[in-house]
Amino acid sequence: MPANPLGVALRHRRAGHHTLVWARPNLQAPDNLTLTSPAFAHGAPIPDRHRGRVFGANVSPALAWTPPPVGTAELALIVQDPDVPLGKPATHGLALGIDPALTGIAENALANPSPVPGLRLGKGTLGRRGYCGPMPIRSHGPHAYVFQLFALSRATELQDGFSLSQMLAALGGHVLGRARLDGTYEIS
Repeated sequence: MPANPLGVALRHRRAGHHTLVWARPNLQAPDNLTLTSPAFAHGAPIPDRHRGRVFGANVSPALAWTPPPVGTAELALIVQDPDVPLGKPATHGLALGIDPALTGIAENALANPSPVPGLRLGKGTLGRRGYCGPMPIRSHGPHAYVFQLFALSRATELQDGFSLSQMLAALGGHVLGRARLDGTYEIS
């Protein structure tokens, strides 16, 4: 397939990792959790099974983590792409209400509605609730997809359909620990 001229023209334009929620001062905390996936290793390509679809399934990868710090009331997950050619990252998933007693979530647990009791989903960049897998511009180069897990000292009160800004307001100043898992995806 020939190169996409738009992807080539925008190849060096990216939001940057400094724009991720991970970099926000009010979400800083010890990196005292480890986040992994059986689907891909940190820094490795995300399998096609988990890529985004405009129509059809967006199958989120299974995730596992180490026990959160004592006093964790809830876990929160944010999935972002800092390589979009915009001024801010694209948000591919928002989840609140993850029970800190869990050690992970199964594949497709970020589907709308979620099969995980208590898990609430927010709306990402594309306006849909739940996971929206990688869909980079063809020929733009590899994109990072950053899964950011936060252990919170208090439970959030947001209901399904919350926005990123609402979620960030609820998390700010309440992060006890965090973990990050980066995957990549590219459409040549």
